[in-house]
Amino acid sequence: MDALLKKLLEAPGISGYEKETAAIMKEELGRICEECYQDGMGNVIARKGKGKKKLLLAAHMDEIGLLVKHITKDGYLSFIKIGGIDDRVLVSQRVVVKGAGGDVKGVIGLKPPHLQKEEERKKPVNCEDMFIDIGCSSREEAEKKVGVADQVIFEPNSGSLGGGLFYGKAVDDRVGCYVLLKAMERINAQAEVYAAATVQEEVGLKGARTASFRINPDFALALDTTASGDTPNIQEKETSLKLGAGPAITMIEAGGRGLIVGENVRELCINAAKNNGIKYQLDVVEGGMTDGAMIYMNREGIPTGVLSVPARYIHSSTGVFSMDDVEAAVQLCVKIIEAAASLA
Repeated sequence: MDALLKKLLEAPGISGYEKETAAIMKEELGRICEECYQDGMGNVIARKGKGKKKLLLAAHMDEIGLLVKHITKDGYLSFIKIGGIDDRVLVSQRVVVKGAGGDVKGVIGLKPPHLQKEEERKKPVNCEDMFIDIGCSSREEAEKKVGVADQVIFEPNSGSLGGGLFYGKAVDDRVGCYVLLKAMERINAQAEVYAAATVQEEVGLKGARTASFRINPDFALALDTTASGDTPNIQEKETSLKLGAGPAITMIEAGGRGLIVGENVRELCINAAKNNGIKYQLDVVEGGMTDGAMIYMNREGIPTGVLSVPARYIHSSTGVFSMDDVEAAVQLCVKIIEAAASLA
């Protein structure tokens, strides 16, 4: 894992609090592109190249996480979830509260099973019964370290599992941000190519709305992650995506409630993979949407595709992905943009 990917995976940035990740993206895109700026929403937007067409690559910077809602008299933190998190993945997780005075480590607590009544053990785990323990014994002590509305991230982590597989916090969508940066380095198309590192995707695809409206591209490609199916208890009919089998070209999101990729865009993306010998998979998504769902409905409609890196355990504290898929996603992204630039 190179230093840039590690830096992106471990950076903080829940929805609406993307400042530190945005600084990384702005520095990298500023080095690659001719123009780079941050809009009023917080999106980092950059441009390179010249031509009649405007083409857009978008990847979201925000991650799922928590936000401090209340500090109890005993110094524990109540919280709300930011983004789609299964309550079951929260129990006993190590977290970092981004306090005004610096990082504060914490552990998510829940009443232990030894002390639960039988009826309590039968109930589903509920985040409303959880709290964050930061080692304080009073509200006054805790308030010296943290405050209401401080962001809470899962403890940063990244590394190798071996066999070309890597893990990290915020795989969704810092891996997509990494693909965007590497693709922008390589793209040399006869067009204006824009990169948008977007904010607040996990809570309503908000940054993609404003960024795509401002740019108004002729074609867009959202770069994200998607759930792989190569683990126990997932049937192939649910998803047949596998790590190491190539990036996923999306056909449809959220059973049609999200992006429905147009036939011309589907053909362009698949042909770009076939014509250049790049491995790929097809993704039909029943749940979940990407920035593409917002981009393609903007203005009078923008032809939009989605290219995703399959990952295990997304929307948790640690995701797992294949670097072979990441590299193939970069290659395919470049070829798709080159193909879109050459269309009449």
